[in-house]
Amino acid sequence: MTPKGFSGSAGIAIIVLTLLMCSALMVASVVAATKYPGGAPSFSAAINGVNEFTPGQDATISILVKNSGLNPMKQLDQGPIDAEDLPNTAKFVTFGLTSGSDAVIIKTDPQMTGDIKGNGNTVILQFKAKISANATAGDYQLPLSIRYKYTQVINQEAADTFQFTYNEAEDTLPVTIRIKPQIKVEVFEAVPEGLSVGSQGYVNLKIMNTGPENGEMASVKLLRNGQSPIIPTDSSLFVGSFLSGGVIDCRYKVSVSQDATNQTYPVDVAVSYTNREGTIVTSPSTVAGVPVTAKMTFIVTSPAPEVTSGTGRTIEVQYRNDGKVTAYNAEARISPHNPVSITDNNAFLGNLEPGMTASARYVIEADAAAEPKTYTFDSSIRFRDVLGNSLESDTMPVQITVVPTASGASGIPGGYLTLASGLIAVIVICIAFLVYRRKMENQ
Repeated sequence: MTPKGFSGSAGIAIIVLTLLMCSALMVASVVAATKYPGGAPSFSAAINGVNEFTPGQDATISILVKNSGLNPMKQLDQGPIDAEDLPNTAKFVTFGLTSGSDAVIIKTDPQMTGDIKGNGNTVILQFKAKISANATAGDYQLPLSIRYKYTQVINQEAADTFQFTYNEAEDTLPVTIRIKPQIKVEVFEAVPEGLSVGSQGYVNLKIMNTGPENGEMASVKLLRNGQSPIIPTDSSLFVGSFLSGGVIDCRYKVSVSQDATNQTYPVDVAVSYTNREGTIVTSPSTVAGVPVTAKMTFIVTSPAPEVTSGTGRTIEVQYRNDGKVTAYNAEARISPHNPVSITDNNAFLGNLEPGMTASARYVIEADAAAEPKTYTFDSSIRFRDVLGNSLESDTMPVQITVVPTASGASGIPGGYLTLASGLIAVIVICIAFLVYRRKMENQ
């Protein structure tokens, strides 16, 4: 049954015509292709953000890369297939930053960023770098290498076939950074003063500004280096103007921990100052070695004194400072034990310089029943360091020999025997004087 409004042959013709029109539209949409017969990527690079760095700084160099490549020509309806990549698109891009001097050390490997389209598209790169502490002030050009591929412009030979061919390219762009002038600290003398293990003392530094910058309102800081046993007590010294090439002397109070030994330990030195731009900055720190002497040691140099059993006497014990610093206001002490008693066991020695010897006197008394032999007693020295801190030496042995009473001796303590002998001598003298006087009177 023929639909209403259509005759038999006329309806069929309308349907066929409609199908032909649709096919024509479809073909037209396929044929409407766009072709770019020219163009290529064109890169430029510039620092993105801060471009000034200081010697010794760990820096991050941020670079903005721009692809300004254009497609200068555009043709329409030249083929049935559109190219997937435009000639000004850089594909498989790899960036690498290098340095031509030891002043800047690049730590980041080359980076792959993929594709970068043209017409002003950009990408930001970041490279880690180390600015050498010995870098001089000035501008430095860092080569930025760019490796990429881009579409080769070819003619389409067949309506249904397109061959993708790429050119390989490599560009190098200069990236400029600036290293600012600053103070550079060089320590060429570090002399300890009264510095030994477990004590406090001073460190005397002579430092020079070897950098090109003049520092105003400068303060020299002495800092602990890691776990170094040298711990600054005074950490900052104001010096005012610190000119390039200038030399200054600094003195700091420090302490040395008990776990130190007889060797040289590091300290850090840095300068905080106001630069020519009016900004307060701190120079990179430099390391100085400070010698530390071993803990103060004393030894007994005198032979073992003798005391007769059942008697008493005053003995002398000699002590020598075997350390490398002076012991101030030294006092020696000996600890008694049976069978020898000590009625006066403290002695003042005074100031003992390294290698100096002083004698201590002790009043001792041996028990009458003491076994004749050599006895060992503990002795120590308390002293003050250069800062007046009270310290005590390790215990050292003092030997005293008890000898037996001589045959026929009364066993009376030696002190009393001496007194008795003196009295007898006085009596004898008096008797002799009286005899002499009477003899003269009789004449």
